[in-house]
Amino acid sequence: MSAELLVIRHSLLKEKVRHGFFTRIGGVSQGGYASLNCGIKTEDNPEHITENRHRVAQNIGVSNEYLWGGMQVHSAKIMHVTKENCDRHEVDGGVTDDPDIAVSVLTADCGPVLFTTFDGRIVGAAHAGWRGAASGVLEETITQMEALGAKTNEIIAVVGPCIDGSRYEVKEDMKQQVLDQDVHAGVFFKHVTDDQYLFDLGHYCVDRLRRRRVAIAALMGRDTLGDETHFFSHRRRTLAGGGPLGHQISVIACNKRG
Repeated sequence: MSAELLVIRHSLLKEKVRHGFFTRIGGVSQGGYASLNCGIKTEDNPEHITENRHRVAQNIGVSNEYLWGGMQVHSAKIMHVTKENCDRHEVDGGVTDDPDIAVSVLTADCGPVLFTTFDGRIVGAAHAGWRGAASGVLEETITQMEALGAKTNEIIAVVGPCIDGSRYEVKEDMKQQVLDQDVHAGVFFKHVTDDQYLFDLGHYCVDRLRRRRVAIAALMGRDTLGDETHFFSHRRRTLAGGGPLGHQISVIACNKRG
């Protein structure tokens, strides 16, 4: 018998939309993928992945076919998801105004960012690793929401569980790649030693959102690397020398029309 789904819902979103930052708890996967692995490209049992995603879809209130997610490639590409194109494309997020569709992203240390308008009629989800964040994936999500009629000053964005800035060690070359794209990013790097830095991805995402002037940008502040009980982590797997890597899913859907 699998454990009950453990889903984190943010107070800024839960009164407006159906959403969830799903943890790794509540699925049927085994071993290193235990238990709610939703990563389609992982080497987990495909039947387990299908069942896990079915449980997520049920929790949000959409059919399996309309639990949408992109083929994430660490880009700034975002698409408008409709029933006609609700399949996998090489994008790192999606927006929709169709309450039958839930848009989702997969993460294992990167930042899952969920967006909604005040009225809950337009929503979005973005996968924000350092490459995507620096190249504008969050801003592109907002642009795509605006194309559907959203006003920037009526958008709420929440950065979900991701690797904490006190743990995210990076090298000088990565820092330089970020600074080459965003001269304002330097304050989010803390020098440790030689060419080692700590990078605060979560607060960097919040800063990018605020610079784009959304109404509210918030950081959940849950650390995926440090909390093995609740989250998968790419960095934790790397530090352990390899092995299976599952992915948690973050999902948002418009409220049903009254």
